[in-house]
Amino acid sequence: MTVIIQKEIHETFDHPVIGVIDCQGIDNIGNPAEIQDMLRRAEADARRMFSQYESHGLHPHLSAWRKAYKQFGADPHQYRCSAESLARRVLKGDSVPHINTLVDLYNYISLKYVIPVGGEDADAIRGDVQLAFAEGTEQFIRLNGTENEPPFKGEVVYKDDESVLCRRWNWREADRTKLTPRTANAVIVLDGLAPLNRAEMERVVRELSELIGTFCGGEQKGMVF
Repeated sequence: MTVIIQKEIHETFDHPVIGVIDCQGIDNIGNPAEIQDMLRRAEADARRMFSQYESHGLHPHLSAWRKAYKQFGADPHQYRCSAESLARRVLKGDSVPHINTLVDLYNYISLKYVIPVGGEDADAIRGDVQLAFAEGTEQFIRLNGTENEPPFKGEVVYKDDESVLCRRWNWREADRTKLTPRTANAVIVLDGLAPLNRAEMERVVRELSELIGTFCGGEQKGMVF
């Protein structure tokens, strides 16, 4: 499996930088207390960090994603990148819920660095993963959904040869490739726009790769595009 980024993505948006972690032979079963402690600390740190902004949307990373969403025709007040949705949950006083080990780890990193992170079960992916502008004819069934909700033409999506894996770049993931406790092979994707730069993304990819190795075992290969 290869991750292919359509050249028009780089030409249209402000210095996109994409991190990818290929995870092989992992154990995604369990709910380590240490990860939950990490999440609680990250939540407290996020509340302190966001308190310096008049509005959470003024954080440089979130304002960059709001601008990008507008560029491809999505109202950023109606549709929010996953990092903003996670931050809003925490700022309301809620805790990040336990899903499974991989998701908990990438939620921790997403909250810590305010960047969108998602993951797919690699064994459910058909062909290569593409980050591209949608044709508008692709199929998409959202996480825990049953109805087809195809993207609009020109929407930025992750997709494979069968269907869309994530709509509106990093807004909502698909049910077909979701991570579960049974996942043994996975691909984790981290999305960045300026002011986040390549060196910063490489550091975050290394940190998440090491955490996955510590808590899930297996082998991890990190890449940045």
